[in-house]
Amino acid sequence: MNIRIKSADEIALMRESGRLLAQVFAMLDEYICAGISTMDINNRVEDYIVKDLQSRPASKGQYDFPYVLNTSVNHVVCHGMPKASQILRNGDIINCDITLEKNGYIADSSKMYCVGKTTPVAKRLVNTTYEAMWAGIRSVKPGATLGDIGHAIQKVAEGAGYSVVREYCGHGIGREMHEDPQVLHYGTPGTGVKLEPGMVFTIEPMINQGGHKLKHMKDGWTVITRDKKLSAQWEHTIAVTATGYEVLTLREEEKETISAAG
Repeated sequence: MNIRIKSADEIALMRESGRLLAQVFAMLDEYICAGISTMDINNRVEDYIVKDLQSRPASKGQYDFPYVLNTSVNHVVCHGMPKASQILRNGDIINCDITLEKNGYIADSSKMYCVGKTTPVAKRLVNTTYEAMWAGIRSVKPGATLGDIGHAIQKVAEGAGYSVVREYCGHGIGREMHEDPQVLHYGTPGTGVKLEPGMVFTIEPMINQGGHKLKHMKDGWTVITRDKKLSAQWEHTIAVTATGYEVLTLREEEKETISAAG
């Protein structure tokens, strides 16, 4: 395992990438609605990142992926491919997973959107997944372990009656989109790699309403729940600091969350 410890200058560059990525989600807050297609979202995000933010959508071309983001709707767990034929409907939930590179450094984040009036069942899953992500984030500090992060997420998710996806995980990030270490969203406290200042990685739990088993679609990318029940995901890029953590992709509406935790 080759974990790349980032310098203060590198983290500053990643912080800028994260700040810009947060602006993309702020734009989508006003854009996503019933009646648009997931390809519309892709095209709007690409235009905004390239023209408005003068940045690069890092996902496009990565592992031959042809789009700038993943759009995972309802029972799609991850890697949903935008389609002109996929029109958002009232009651859908959608995860938009976006990466942005500026000055050679990448930030990675995802957000759930509830389209129109969603059911209480769907909202509970979305909200619990968000709580699980933050439980993992708040466990980050020097001397803690990756197992502590996974355990914190698993405790929230399974405590609410949901299951944690095993096959996909968070990851180190920097100049490359995927670096060491892998950050599992389940685990045993006190186990795994010990955290130290300068580590930067994503925390991105995928939580299923039903069982954790998955099915891979023929397009080679899209992953769905095997039982066709709903799935939700949230993601942030996190830096380990001398005293705890910094969320490099923090969105404006989340600043109160950080204040409350502090």
